[in-house]
This record gives sequence, C-alpha cells and structure tokens, in this order.
Amino acid sequence: MQVEKEGVFCMTVAGTARIQEGAEFRPAADVEEQKRVSRPRRLAMVASKGTLDMAYPPLILATTAASMGWEVGIFFTFYGLDLLHKKRLSRLKVSPVGNPALPPPFRSFPVKVPDILGALPGMATLATAIMKRWMKQSNMPSVEELLEMAKESGVRLFACATTMGVMGVRQEDLIEGAECAGASTFLDFASQADVTLFI
Repeated sequence: MQVEKEGVFCMTVAGTARIQEGAEFRPAADVEEQKRVSRPRRLAMVASKGTLDMAYPPLILATTAASMGWEVGIFFTFYGLDLLHKKRLSRLKVSPVGNPALPPPFRSFPVKVPDILGALPGMATLATAIMKRWMKQSNMPSVEELLEMAKESGVRLFACATTMGVMGVRQEDLIEGAECAGASTFLDFASQADVTLFI
C-alpha cells in the first residue's frame, strides 16, 4: 500500500480509493462491496422457451426473489415471448417429444411413457392436460396467475424487441405490464445482477 504524504489517494492491491484526512481507510473493492450491500439483490433471467412446463421455472423464481425483496427482471426472447402474448399465453402446451423426463400419466402407474409415443397425434394435448391437473392438485397458481403476482411484486417483464420484429409481434399483442426492450436495455439491467439465469 502507498499513501501520499498529504494523502487524498491510497493505492492498494485491490484498487484505488479516495479518502479524506482522518477518514477510515477503505480499499476500492470494499467501497464497491458496500454499494452492492446497500442496494437490494438483483436477479436477471432470460426466458427462451414457450412451453407450459418451461413457463413455471422463471416465474416461480421471479416471484420468490421478489418476495424476498430482490429486484427482478425477465427477458422473454424467441419462443419465450409466448409467455407475454395475450392470445398464445392461454394455449401453452407441454411437448412430450424429446422429453425423457416426462412422467407417467398417472402417479400410480410406475412405467414412464416411451419417447416414441410422444409423436402420436394428441399426445401434446394429453401431456398438457395432465400437467394442468397436477398443478391444480398441488394448489399451484396458473401461469397467468404467476404473471399477475410477478407484476404486482414489481418484476420487470422485458419483451425482446428483436424477437418481436422477427415474429411480427406488436406491443398491443402483449399483456399489460410487458416492456418492449432491446438487448442493450436488458444487459444494462443484468450488469448489476447478483444472480443471472438462462432458462
């Protein structure tokens, strides 16, 4: 560490911090940590999937973090944009194709559904109905209810402007509270995040 004789700057291994005479010495790293501690924690997520089963993880995490006092933002891009689309939101499905973790239709039935059966007509509708039934039996809120909870908790819902242009989605197609935002807006939000997730 080096301190100037009259001393307004200190050089340390951790960085440079401006101090006043008689003030307690704090390295720059400590000052940055203090700034982080003085603001709420922040969660930034990217939601890129538009299926019913993949709608729950970002919304459950978002509402939980918001209930803990965190700042939360979700960037909905590509198929994830369906979660903010007024018409598509109510028609989200579970895809049984390529989903080896798909459980059996009945909990008492010990055999998992073979992947090949997922390609049969009507299987997506069946898998969706089964998941909705399980969520209802478990007293889980619907996706629409989770979105309302998220908005009421101050979660920012970023709709990817690029995806909106590619898919022909307009602002009026989105649910109330969704913000049309470019990648730079979300990156600015995410740059201060304590936790970042891609879902």
